[in-house]
Amino acid sequence: MAESNFIDYVKIFCASGHGGAGSAHLHRAKYIPKGGPDGGDGGRGGHIILRTNPQMWTLIHLRYRKFIKAENGAPGGAALCKGKQGEDIFLDIPVGTVVKDGESQEVLFEMVEPGQERILCQGGRGGLGNNNFKSATNQTPRYAQSGEEGQEGWFILELKVLADVGLVGFPNAGKSTLLASITSAKPKIANYAFTTLEPNLGIVRYYDDQSFVMADIPGIIEGAHEGKGIGLRFLRHIERNSVLLFMVSAEEKDIAKGYRILLGELREYNPELLAKDRVLAITKCDLIAEKDKAKIEKKLPEDLPHVFISSITGEGLPELKDLLWAALNN
Repeated sequence: MAESNFIDYVKIFCASGHGGAGSAHLHRAKYIPKGGPDGGDGGRGGHIILRTNPQMWTLIHLRYRKFIKAENGAPGGAALCKGKQGEDIFLDIPVGTVVKDGESQEVLFEMVEPGQERILCQGGRGGLGNNNFKSATNQTPRYAQSGEEGQEGWFILELKVLADVGLVGFPNAGKSTLLASITSAKPKIANYAFTTLEPNLGIVRYYDDQSFVMADIPGIIEGAHEGKGIGLRFLRHIERNSVLLFMVSAEEKDIAKGYRILLGELREYNPELLAKDRVLAITKCDLIAEKDKAKIEKKLPEDLPHVFISSITGEGLPELKDLLWAALNN
């Protein structure tokens, strides 16, 4: 099987450049045998800078680039010549990337704006040349500063997909089918669990040329927050969604219980997710009778917006768009 191009986790080692040493040169010329200090400063070491690129959607370009080293600054020279600055290295990453310390797992910062730049490892400062140390009492200093060491360390980059609406549901709940029916996305669809192995994004067109972005993540099973199934790896992708669309198949014996299980998994993973607006879609409603819908509705939470949909027949899809749009603009 061909390897997926969607990579949302990499661990890399980065090292910025060392600063160049300052020069301790003394000026010498044909008729100036004992000139004063004219040593230049060393150049700054190169930074390693992260830069968000809105055209990127994966970290695959960094997967096999484990060690990244910036250029050292050049030493200072005679005649107050400053050393060349080490060349900075820019690492383009997708919008929505979280940067963590590779050892402690502590979140250092997040990159959520297009074109945003952040120094990951700062280059060492160049050393001062001896010209900086001359004084009335020390007119010919014969010493200069050495350059500062650069910074280095292991870093973890994790991508959290940016989308307006995130689909939350069990495997084979019809999430990919819905995404394909109301967007131009072409996710893999099959009648078995865990068809979706990576997040898929699609743009939902609404009225008056308005639109919103919908994200489908792999299905969640009970115990996902403990590492069961493959949902845990992708649960972080819904942290950036504004609205969560819960999807439970009409084939489930207890729709309300299925919803509570999904909600419980999110609560265990990150309680803050419960603060997001939620909408429930009961999928595959073409498989049940109208009288069954009334029975299901009686067991659902009264404050939970819900709609019965069928991605095959199109039933309920306009109403679903209306509910999502209202939630996004709440």
